[in-house]
Amino acid sequence: MFPSRRKTTQLPWEDGRATAVNLMTCEDDKHGHRSRLIPSGLPRKCSVFHLFVACLLLGFLSLLWLQLSCSGDVARAARGQGQETPGPSRACPPEPPPEHWEEDESWGPHRLAVLVPFRERFEELLVFVPHMHRFLSRKKIQHHIYVLNQVDHFSLGALHRFNRAALINAGFLESSNSTDYIAMHDVDLLPLNEELDYGFPETGPFHVASPELHPLYHYKTYVGGILLLSKQHYQLCNGMSNRFWGWGREDDEFYRRIKGAGLQLFRPSGITTGYKTFRHLHDPAWRKRDQKRIAAQKQEQFRVDREGGLSTVKYRVDSRTALSVGGAPCTVLNIMLDCDKAATPWCTFS
Repeated sequence: MFPSRRKTTQLPWEDGRATAVNLMTCEDDKHGHRSRLIPSGLPRKCSVFHLFVACLLLGFLSLLWLQLSCSGDVARAARGQGQETPGPSRACPPEPPPEHWEEDESWGPHRLAVLVPFRERFEELLVFVPHMHRFLSRKKIQHHIYVLNQVDHFSLGALHRFNRAALINAGFLESSNSTDYIAMHDVDLLPLNEELDYGFPETGPFHVASPELHPLYHYKTYVGGILLLSKQHYQLCNGMSNRFWGWGREDDEFYRRIKGAGLQLFRPSGITTGYKTFRHLHDPAWRKRDQKRIAAQKQEQFRVDREGGLSTVKYRVDSRTALSVGGAPCTVLNIMLDCDKAATPWCTFS
């Protein structure tokens, strides 16, 4: 009986000459009461069900478009020619691998102990553990990561300096009997090229971070960064010298031990990524290296330690904790190293 009325409104930023915009349609029933609101841009018989079906259809079309966009219907320019040629279909990017991989006996009979000397490098550790676990799992290398955390402690008011080699000796002795070879691995060096070999080094020590690939160190006798050895060969060298407190030189001394044990050193071949083979996380402005040489340390750092090593390392494991970092398992060993100040007075900062 009463005609339908349509309410109009005007956008606030438009002037009086602007066209009115119909927002909603109000329908009155026969008694003059408004019964429902219908968007003015939709058909009168449109319902919530129709809107739901339309949304589903739009979602399906969007997924179809994404699939086609990465499945090959893309033309690319031919190199060296100014013309368009149809390129081969490119696969959609694979989903990221799961954070945790279950080891399988089919991966082989050997198991790697990744020994990571560590002190106050938590930002790097949060990146290192998940990266290495995924990297080694993709290569089907059975492994376990040991974070060898040197515990800060004071002896007669003096702080012990960092000793990378002694930590590796301790980690070797504490690693599980289920592992039969080790990787002496810096926490700030991440392998990027999956062609790098982390397999069992049966014929001799294998230097993964060779001078031709390491982003910083390029001298021929360098064996630092990442070095693989069978446990038998590491024992043959009597491990590393425990005399190197502070940063550097322990690797150079270990190179002499390798040669003295009659072992042949092997390095990667056929790697074409050069100095981009690894990602180096170290920031020298933020992570100052302890390069100070105290007392006779300047002369001692070039001497071969023929008495000490794996058989003479003195330490105590304060705690052993199993952790998961980003879904990757590892074991943190809190290690307190002992220092003979009579033999190495440079082991502490007064």
